Amino acid sequence: MITIVDEDTNEVIVRDGGHETRFPLGSAAAFAAASRAWLRAGWDVKHVYSFSWLGRPVIQLPDDLIRIQEVVYRVRPDVLIETGVAHGGSLIFYASLFKAMGAGRVIGIDVEIRPHNRKAIEEHELFPLITLVEGSSIDPDVIARVRETIRSEERVMVVLDSNHTRDHVLAELRGYGPLVSVGSYIVAADGIMEQMAGAPRSKPDWDWNNPRRAVFDFLAENDGFMLEEPVFPFNEGLVDTRVTYWPDAFLRRIR
Repeated sequence: MITIVDEDTNEVIVRDGGHETRFPLGSAAAFAAASRAWLRAGWDVKHVYSFSWLGRPVIQLPDDLIRIQEVVYRVRPDVLIETGVAHGGSLIFYASLFKAMGAGRVIGIDVEIRPHNRKAIEEHELFPLITLVEGSSIDPDVIARVRETIRSEERVMVVLDSNHTRDHVLAELRGYGPLVSVGSYIVAADGIMEQMAGAPRSKPDWDWNNPRRAVFDFLAENDGFMLEEPVFPFNEGLVDTRVTYWPDAFLRRIR
């Protein structure tokens, strides 16, 4: 598939094999086609590795951060569990939201929290709102340790952003799903992998071995959750879909 933005004709042109489709540049369809090409180009040049939040690298697409902050603000969890720590930027991001809202804390889980990252996180002014847990996110003992820190009346939300293989994410969904409060969400990040098979830094099996596949496998076995595209409170434009690394990511607990 080839996508061309033609500023002379004010069109976005999509060529797929011998078929060509033209969209007016100012249309939602043109934006969607250009966005797909932009996401692929951004992946190839590691665009997502160029952002930070309050001093810490945050390896997330800014669009996804802006979207999830609105979900956090609406759900107002007492505890947000995130699997995958890396540099700690997203932990700091969530902690800053809780600081602004006046309540809430973050639990970050990673199989290895590197000493320089741990030091930077522990020295950050928002660290009092963060708990670090080192160990595999799917280890039953780690899940039990996390469960023990949560009080029965606390509202819980979960973001999965560690090992992105289908089996690992499915195990996380099974392990942390029971901790999610009714009406809250478990979010499986980076389903974009499915679309990136064949791109630089990808693997051939990503077309099936990815978080999005885990989401649908989990839903097939668990009727306590539903896939739900969050409704955001403001949109005066023509675009009604997210530009995202997290397609089909938001699972809301319904019972």
